[in-house]
Amino acid sequence: MSAARSNTPPLSEVVRTLVHADAQALSLGEVVDAFGTSALASLLLIFGLACSLPLPPGATTIFGLPILLLAPQLVLDQPAPWLPERLRRRRLAATEMRGVFERMIPWLKRMEAISRPRLGFVVGATGRRLIGVICTLFGLVLILPIPLGNMLPAATVSVFSLSLIQRDGVLAAAGYGIAAISVGALMLAANLIAAAARTLLTTLTLA
Repeated sequence: MSAARSNTPPLSEVVRTLVHADAQALSLGEVVDAFGTSALASLLLIFGLACSLPLPPGATTIFGLPILLLAPQLVLDQPAPWLPERLRRRRLAATEMRGVFERMIPWLKRMEAISRPRLGFVVGATGRRLIGVICTLFGLVLILPIPLGNMLPAATVSVFSLSLIQRDGVLAAAGYGIAAISVGALMLAANLIAAAARTLLTTLTLA
């Protein structure tokens, strides 16, 4: 482990700092800047975990949009995260953000405790780009108003992101497994919705 990496505080500590920030509102730009040294993967992990929590309607769209903007930057191998200025200025009540972050800290600590550098080739340049593609597709899912449709895609983004931070190929393999389950669940949900729509249409036609 390099000296630079060893001097970087754990992500859970960075989140704790945001929780105790003395501000009435926090902008997405301030959140991005807080994780700037941890680059794209840390931000994707934060927003992925936020989307996986039970949140009020519309909240996953707020937290999912940054994922949709950040994940393609993994594919392009961007050295630092970028968000458009308009999105950076978008402000959320500090109490709401703190509530989300406080619930996130225990999960971050658990994930940090079980991950470590191993099978680094799985999260190398090619793996990083493939993870970026998958996270981009799931980012599209997360911004859609799908009831209970955010849990597995958000978990996939979170696990993939932590695997990149920790350079943990085993965790990345788990992310691919969760991604496959997510796709299956989404396809099943789509088929059920389509079947319900056909039944409703038939009923209305025969009435």
